[in-house]
Amino acid sequence: MNGLILSGSKNVFEVECDDGITRDCTIKGKILKDVEGYYNPLAPGDIVVIEEETLEEEKGQILSLVPRKNEFVRWNIKKREPQLLAANLDYLLIVTTPDEPPFRPRFIDRALAQAEYEGITPVIVCNKYDLAAGSSDEFQNQLEVWEKTGYKVIRSSARTGEGIEELAHLIENKLSAFVGQSGVGKSSIINVLDNNVVLKTGSLSKKYGKGCHTTTKGTLIHLQLNEALMGGLMDATANIIDTPGVRRFLLHDISAENLALYYRDFAPYIGKCGFGMSCSHNGEKNCAVCQAVEEGKIARERYESWQRIVEELKSGSFED
Repeated sequence: MNGLILSGSKNVFEVECDDGITRDCTIKGKILKDVEGYYNPLAPGDIVVIEEETLEEEKGQILSLVPRKNEFVRWNIKKREPQLLAANLDYLLIVTTPDEPPFRPRFIDRALAQAEYEGITPVIVCNKYDLAAGSSDEFQNQLEVWEKTGYKVIRSSARTGEGIEELAHLIENKLSAFVGQSGVGKSSIINVLDNNVVLKTGSLSKKYGKGCHTTTKGTLIHLQLNEALMGGLMDATANIIDTPGVRRFLLHDISAENLALYYRDFAPYIGKCGFGMSCSHNGEKNCAVCQAVEEGKIARERYESWQRIVEELKSGSFED
């Protein structure tokens, strides 16, 4: 029968099976065919084919993977391998804050590019927006830049409830994944979306202003959306994959030369430069991208972000 991966650790996966039983499953033969190149072969959101154990009904073995609609991956610098975070997504919810932890726009730009590469619709969720009153002009300007680029930005606060209703309506009947730095409040948002879910939340490190890891492994959660958020509608549901907070989000399988292809605002100008697809977009004569920056059609902030990420990919030296 088929089953949905809810979570996994050390090659033991929690699988919600078609017969209504959730089983602890291992991979038969320890190696899953057609799943190569990742240090974790499966992720929450994957659909697998399993066979149940004859003697223990709540255990099983994973036989194969049903082809994915998409997958969201990051380069895990510690493991030196790509890490699957989620699969078969409708939305990638990239969570940031104006402060606590500090605002990191290039983290967002990397995640946006990876989502574009994987064909996943990204949404930027600015949590703790009640702290935005004391934020810099750079922060507000950056949110507007992303909106003008065509990305949806939800300004929210798990503490005050701002923006949570909009988020609830967006994710209804969808499978979405949260990704963001530790401490941005992913678990707090989930707790507000569904009163029946109580996830552990953590405080920030006073020394570094960074979050402590409270979600230790990716987990798919079935939400019963709060009726108050849904205008009194009962039984509204959503599926959320809560991923562990990451300090750095590094791109996987995107080269410096190809990064521009996954910057949505660059797309109308790629291939229209004087040097065609060979243009590096770094000041060449008749570069359509550079001209679009000068004319304000591409925000200078996005162009400079692209330049810095290109240099990171070339040098292998990454900043927060």
